[in-house]
Amino acid sequence: MRSLPLPLALTARLTPVVVLACAGWVLSSGPAATSSAAAGHQAPRKTPAGSSSSAAAPSAGGASKTYTGAPAPCGSVPASTVKSLVPGAKTAGKEIPSTDTALRRTCSWNALQGYDYRWLDVSFEISASDQEARKQYEARVGEKSGGGAVPGLGDSAYSVVNLTTEDKQQTREGTVLARVANALVVVTYNGSDFESKKAPGADEINKGAIKAAKAAVAALAGGKG
Repeated sequence: MRSLPLPLALTARLTPVVVLACAGWVLSSGPAATSSAAAGHQAPRKTPAGSSSSAAAPSAGGASKTYTGAPAPCGSVPASTVKSLVPGAKTAGKEIPSTDTALRRTCSWNALQGYDYRWLDVSFEISASDQEARKQYEARVGEKSGGGAVPGLGDSAYSVVNLTTEDKQQTREGTVLARVANALVVVTYNGSDFESKKAPGADEINKGAIKAAKAAVAALAGGKG
């Protein structure tokens, strides 16, 4: 890490970053809120003793699987992947509080090395049915134009990368949405260089977000990321 002192502008930018993340979590819409309203805050189905709340159960048709709970998000991305995507971050991550952890959970990793900053969020959202999750997925994809499909990831997946500039500082952010039965996996990965004022390349951010999404989908399915 460089030994140069951080400028006041950088310090001011980083201080509220966790608060903003939590605020965004509360304000964002998702299948968790829809599911709770539709079911009257119905408690998630109980799973057999000794099994994980995120275990999959066959649907009535037997062709798809329905998830009854969200897995632990901070364990969904391997430590090696966290180190490569967010250098300097604590690999354990930090779980953001949720009003209903059975329906929605997210973990965040972020770190600043010198003036190079990276942020990674991985979220799991459980809907009441495959159909509801599909509607949520399609609605979100419709809100994020300019991206493309990610073949071979879940039942359907989409990625998009955007560049924003604020006070001459660039930030590039990639988002991956993946649907697996009645579950949505949402990955957000972004980066900035506060010394050059530039952002990482689109390819780097897109590949990083997809890599994290693949690990998260594997964790949802009970596999190893």
